[in-house]
Amino acid sequence: MFTFKRSDFPRDFQFGTATSSYQIEGHKHGGAGPTHWDSFAATPGNVVRAENGALACDHYHRFEEDLDLVAQAGLDCYRFSTSWARVLPEGRGAINQEGLDFYDRLTDAMLKRGLNPCVTLYHWELPQALADLGGWRNPDIAKWFGDFTEVIMGRIGDRMHSAAPINEPWCVGWLSHFLGHHAPGLRDIRATARAMHHVLLAHGTAIQTMRALGMKNLGAVFNFEWATPADDSAKAQTAAARYDAIYNRFFLQGVFKGSYPDLVLEGLEPHLPKGWQDDFPTITAPVDWCGLNYYTRKVIAPNSDPWPSLDEIDGPLPKTQMGWEIYPEGLYKFLHRTAQEFTGDLPLIVTENGMASPDQVSGGKIEDPARIAYVQAHLDKILKARQEGVPVKGYFLWSLLDNYEWALGYEKRFGLVHVDFETLKRTPKASYHALQTALRS
Repeated sequence: MFTFKRSDFPRDFQFGTATSSYQIEGHKHGGAGPTHWDSFAATPGNVVRAENGALACDHYHRFEEDLDLVAQAGLDCYRFSTSWARVLPEGRGAINQEGLDFYDRLTDAMLKRGLNPCVTLYHWELPQALADLGGWRNPDIAKWFGDFTEVIMGRIGDRMHSAAPINEPWCVGWLSHFLGHHAPGLRDIRATARAMHHVLLAHGTAIQTMRALGMKNLGAVFNFEWATPADDSAKAQTAAARYDAIYNRFFLQGVFKGSYPDLVLEGLEPHLPKGWQDDFPTITAPVDWCGLNYYTRKVIAPNSDPWPSLDEIDGPLPKTQMGWEIYPEGLYKFLHRTAQEFTGDLPLIVTENGMASPDQVSGGKIEDPARIAYVQAHLDKILKARQEGVPVKGYFLWSLLDNYEWALGYEKRFGLVHVDFETLKRTPKASYHALQTALRS
């Protein structure tokens, strides 16, 4: 069981859980158009067993049951994402009313259960028609994204508790265009530079669009990994600082300071689009809160390869099913550093935190003690940071359901609720019941 209880936190601290559209909805339903994830998954070698999100958890048809689980857990908020291709099958132009109707029903179902709807507009599933035009490499994508924002938030924005444009811009830019691990699966430094810049331009454009619609409580959501040097050498220190600049500082600094770190520009500046400096007035559109997605740290060593000249090496700490080290101290450090260097008094929200762990079936129950320990350890660090004056206002656990874990298919289980991917039966795990008890205390 958890040792924390709701009364350990102030009344305005909000607990939630998070999901994303392509990972749970079932993209083959409801008139959704093809996405670059469908193409990526259909390419041999990209995804475990070439699995895709065509059915996923069938949340499209089962959302009432899933929202019952959120409400019964005692959570305050449900963080979900919208599918661009479900609303605009070609990414632009004709609207799929069936898609808009789905998000309308989903929103009303949250409100009916007393849940605060917290929307993320984009969680990685770019319409294939826009990918064909260059996707995040194309400067027009900021306008396309602004138009999508106007369509979807024009329908449901009046009922949103909070909204953020893009989940984890590092994954959209670097992971997908430099490392090639996510769609569109490129390994191209010029594509990377442009994608990383355009994702921030699209973010700012969407913030401005939502402000014009009269929406409030708008934020930005970044992912973070603490960078630990492999040793005390100057080269290792520099390599870790460069990793930190690429992964953590580039996007924060762009949004909150209107500039990019020198350690990133040394590699990417020759490849950035012409006039990129002129986009910062849009990129820095004011937000009302900052979201931190945190799971792990990385141990970084230098190498003699071209920029960025670094390797991630195996660390000594206990690891999750993903092979990620468990390092709660990193979340504590990021909460302090983000407030001190970037956001000041702006509310911070831990918008994702959780772990993949194999389920243990015992006496008909699904035990997941490692997940309970992981969440408790990170909440302890949040409480410590709060006590020291950091304005942390919420915590969202990833994820409600076991789901489609992108290139890793359906193997890695992050859910509070077990999903049998043959029958789609939902079974709350021990961590779900423990959370329910803690939040009702």
